[in-house]
Amino acid sequence: MSQYERGSWIPEALNSKGYTSVLDVFEQSCINFKDKPAYSSFGKSISFAELDQLANAFAYYLQHSTNLQPGDRIAIQLPNILQYPVTLLGALRAGLIVVNTNPLYTPRELQHQFNDAQVKALVVYEGVATNAQKVLKQTEIEYVFTTNLADLHGFVSRNLINNVVKYVKKMIPAFSLPGSISLRTAIVQNYNNKPDAVSKCASDVAVLQYTGGTTGVAKGVMLTHGNLVSNMLQASEVISKAPGHWKDVVIAPLPLYHIYAFTISLIVLEAGGLSVLIANPRDIPGFIKELQKWKFSAFLGLNTLFVALCNKKAFQQLDFDNFCLTISGGMALTHDCAQLWNKTTGQAIMEGYGLTEAAPIVAANPVNDIIIGTIGMPVAETQVRIIDSEENDLPVGEAGELCVLGPQVMKGYWQREQASLETFTADGYLKTGDIATLDSSGRLQIVDRAKDLIIVSGFNVYPNEVEDVASSNPKVLECAAIGVKDDSCGEKVKLFVVPSDSSLQVEELRAYCKDQLAKYKVPREVEFVQELPKSNVGKVLRRMLRE
Repeated sequence: MSQYERGSWIPEALNSKGYTSVLDVFEQSCINFKDKPAYSSFGKSISFAELDQLANAFAYYLQHSTNLQPGDRIAIQLPNILQYPVTLLGALRAGLIVVNTNPLYTPRELQHQFNDAQVKALVVYEGVATNAQKVLKQTEIEYVFTTNLADLHGFVSRNLINNVVKYVKKMIPAFSLPGSISLRTAIVQNYNNKPDAVSKCASDVAVLQYTGGTTGVAKGVMLTHGNLVSNMLQASEVISKAPGHWKDVVIAPLPLYHIYAFTISLIVLEAGGLSVLIANPRDIPGFIKELQKWKFSAFLGLNTLFVALCNKKAFQQLDFDNFCLTISGGMALTHDCAQLWNKTTGQAIMEGYGLTEAAPIVAANPVNDIIIGTIGMPVAETQVRIIDSEENDLPVGEAGELCVLGPQVMKGYWQREQASLETFTADGYLKTGDIATLDSSGRLQIVDRAKDLIIVSGFNVYPNEVEDVASSNPKVLECAAIGVKDDSCGEKVKLFVVPSDSSLQVEELRAYCKDQLAKYKVPREVEFVQELPKSNVGKVLRRMLRE
């Protein structure tokens, strides 16, 4: 165990600017880059100075027009629009703990999260406010702030976009939230006011980030200011090896309420870069139309998004002259996807690895030494172990559970002391639940999730390996492998496939896999489907396939 309490320290070796909290990062960036654009959404950009002023106005309202106190929880349920960074910074400046909330959550999921975190205030996009309406009376929430997509735009574009969204596209279902407050009104009324200063240190919780709940009940991961700043600095050290203009125009299609995009956005902000927020990356034609407006320099994405874009002619025809950095995380990057992206854009994909409990980045490929199929080396100030079921260290090259120790590792689970204890080894390493190998050069490779492991007649089969081979078939768009019960061998491999060519036959694909996989790894069952179930960030949900 480190000499420091989890989440309470920021490595001095990385912290030349003396940050003590996420607030420090925002404050220094808003001073250093005040005239530069910080975020852009739906054609509207705000500068660092405007971000500063808008966040101050919201913080002032929270402090002077509510009874919220430092440490109280506020849920932010917004897509990637300008209001997200504004309310995030405003809430932190008021001393509140932010509960990042997925706009796609069902009422049941919302009620669990709101009550588990004892949320007292909510900022919600009007397009999903009906779900909040259904559970509000069963929660402790006292204050609700509502907002539409373009509420921070100028008069003309605000009314045009919001009216199209509400009346033409009918994306705002009727809702009733008596006593709710217009976020725009709260900000405009206090636009020139400065909030009372609130001091935060590294050990204070900044964000409650709920896990996906793939096993059991979703838990709130307590990420401190120290966790988030440390991970920002750790990842910055890796990204800084990219060409210096990487931060000029960063495309941010992944939701900021997800910890992967959240932390990367901090890195961009600290570097004085511009983040172009994409509210709905599933609208591929609309996404590409936005990309056509920018000479973008960096792109944050994942496997499924890369493939969806590359398969569109309009994307292939974009200007990639200024493009120099692609970052991937959230799910395994396949060789086929990496090759397709490189062929289309001329850029390699820098794959990293992390998990919510590590804020999230644990390891990353060096920008100039990318090896597809690996997640690179642990980031600075991070120690890793590969262990067996009895927590014994395994030899180099042998697969076992990856465990992590570092300043980015969470303080623990919110109000779940026993679950927190169970997720750490006896000597304080975070158990990731991922099966990995570590080679002699210090490079890590994720073999698979422990819970996704398929055991065929006593042999371990890792779904990622099967998927990587099958997806390299030119007639396969994407696929996912699971284990299903089998009387003769315990489990057999079943593969769900989204074909890119309707002529693909089951036996043709099985024969293709036989050429590259051991017999016990070859899918015994293949099912063609129109699409795979995915999480809000595009990660394939194998648990839903199993169900």
